[in-house]
Amino acid sequence: MAVSRKPVFQNLPSPPAAEKKPVSDTRHGIARSDDYAWMRAENWQAMFKDPSLLEPELRRHLEAENAYMEAAMADTVALQKTLFAEMKGRIKEDDSSVPMKDGPFAYGTAYVTGGEQPRYFRIPRDADHRDEASRKLLLDGDKEASGKDYFRLAGLDHTTDHRFGIWGYDDKGSEYFTLRIRDLESGEDLPDVIENTGGGGVWAPDGKSFFYTLQDENHRPSKVFHHIVGQPQSEDRLVYEEKDPGFFVGVGGSLLDDFIYIDVHDHETSEYRLLSTKDLMAEPMLVAERVEGIEYSMTEGGDVFYILTNDGGAKDFKLMEAPVEAPGKENWREVVAHEPGRLIITHMAFARHLVWLQRKDGLPQIVIRDRQSGEEHAISFAEEAYSLGLQGAAEYETEVIRFSYSSMTTPSQLFDYNMSTRERVLLKTQEVPSGHNPDDYVTRRVMAPAHDGELVPVSLLYRKDVALDGTAPCLLYGYGAYGITIPASFSTNALSLADRGFVYAIAHIRGGKDKGFAWYEDGKMKKKENTFKDFIAAADHLVEQNFTSYANIIAEGGSAGGMLMGAIANMAPEKFAGIIAAVPFVDVLNTMLDDTLPLTPPEWPEWGNPLESEEEYQWIAAYSPYDNVGAKPYPPILALSGLTDPRVTYWEPTKWIARLREKAPDAGPYLLKTNMAAGHGGKSGRFQRLEEIAFEYAFAIKVAGKM
Repeated sequence: MAVSRKPVFQNLPSPPAAEKKPVSDTRHGIARSDDYAWMRAENWQAMFKDPSLLEPELRRHLEAENAYMEAAMADTVALQKTLFAEMKGRIKEDDSSVPMKDGPFAYGTAYVTGGEQPRYFRIPRDADHRDEASRKLLLDGDKEASGKDYFRLAGLDHTTDHRFGIWGYDDKGSEYFTLRIRDLESGEDLPDVIENTGGGGVWAPDGKSFFYTLQDENHRPSKVFHHIVGQPQSEDRLVYEEKDPGFFVGVGGSLLDDFIYIDVHDHETSEYRLLSTKDLMAEPMLVAERVEGIEYSMTEGGDVFYILTNDGGAKDFKLMEAPVEAPGKENWREVVAHEPGRLIITHMAFARHLVWLQRKDGLPQIVIRDRQSGEEHAISFAEEAYSLGLQGAAEYETEVIRFSYSSMTTPSQLFDYNMSTRERVLLKTQEVPSGHNPDDYVTRRVMAPAHDGELVPVSLLYRKDVALDGTAPCLLYGYGAYGITIPASFSTNALSLADRGFVYAIAHIRGGKDKGFAWYEDGKMKKKENTFKDFIAAADHLVEQNFTSYANIIAEGGSAGGMLMGAIANMAPEKFAGIIAAVPFVDVLNTMLDDTLPLTPPEWPEWGNPLESEEEYQWIAAYSPYDNVGAKPYPPILALSGLTDPRVTYWEPTKWIARLREKAPDAGPYLLKTNMAAGHGGKSGRFQRLEEIAFEYAFAIKVAGKM
């Protein structure tokens, strides 16, 4: 069909022409040819650690794509600077957290004016955190990042006696973290250097050793090691190794310092092992053997463990307890029953209370149970749509937990909550230095009818003075994978669009858990296409209700949401004025066939295993964006990637853009921006990241014809 779009890209130079080098592949008797398979660097493992190893031909191509993108976006440079200034102006530059109390100290983070990285500090437990003179600087992120193109901290975890701290950093964007040990009194790092870790570690109670995960050559956290302070990494003891490449390993600790947790998981199955801190050299004890499709997680509650699980058909999860001395599945006893439609997301245990975060009727709730009386209550909120964050506490013996609250119009608020008296104390409200009046904006939640009668929630933000007559531009965001729920939270960045007359919309599509676990199940594996159809239904509903028009909708999604962007581009290109696909997972079939890639085996339960199953091969082949590109009226498309991204490798969007140009040369244009010094999350600094968002929003504004 003919599509009328604003002629916003004119007089462009010729785009880079990617060479075609066909590679044939046959699976289950089905033959395919991939002209751009050569874009996958054969030395990708080494290149992620040292980007200078990128093959010259690939580097030339990516640099040519960046040059073309810059030419296409040249007229937005001033707008980008304006957007960046607006976004930066809404952030309190010298901001600091409210420190969390732990023993004799309280620990927090702060930023300085112009700083990109956090600074970790502590104060005496009852000191006023606003008194900077009382702060002891533990780690200066800006100092550590000096001279590096990319730098990301993995936090600072202190010992029980508060003497030492583990801190980690990634300076390539490849998510291989190096760990260091800092003497928190002197501020000096010990000689110990632990490389290629998953980031962070868990101290043993005596502060003389810690546990960490090691990434293998395919970037999978598959081993847990025990490091004794002062010894070389080569002498670290292997505590646990996961042989199945389809599972990742994590390590954590309990508030009581009694146990080290080793969790083994993929997207639908989990298994725990426990190591008592009374005998660090013991063999970790298996709690409940993994069973496909059964998940469980644990937290310690003194003489019992509380276990969150979907075992026994509890699709939306239930809470169990088991004695600490015998936590095996045969001893699990129900504490909070399964309630269909009430999804329990996470749980915490304290000396006198059990706490959990749940989602019911599409909204989050925090529920408190008195462990002695069994009495329960939920913390109540007034707004129609909102977001909650449960931080809990760093101490087991406490009556007070911490949580955050925001909505699309209400800046984030941080509260301390007394679980016994039910007193709520506002600690901090997010400051917007340039000013923000919530009354100038409207937030709504509408329900879009899907193709099969389901109702898809859509959260909206727009200014009160916007005419809802179909003329407003709209940025429609979606994700829809891994059960991740996109919250209706406050975004200072989105205000830059709302203030320019945009309707900012979030489609809570299937693949997330926005409406419970069933909402997730209906958007994965064989039912994956529901995710894409839901997003298109959201666009249709916004047009039908006169919030916008097809000629004014810009779609946006990243990572698995980038797959969504590629799919809706193929399915309904005429319904979008533009598409922004950040680090887009678009070469789904090839990636799921490549079991050497970091995330492939653990992701088979999410998408299917095309190596083993012809049926699952066919599912993926039917929607994989790269494989379904055709001669269609695609809108302008902006794809963003990071050279050292281990999650969605740079060659996925690079191949996709090349094929779009080949199959639909008269549509588009198709722009590729590759960050040559970053990975999956883009730039690492808090203001550097704003530059990237300003670039994406400038594309949306340009495509909408609102420059």
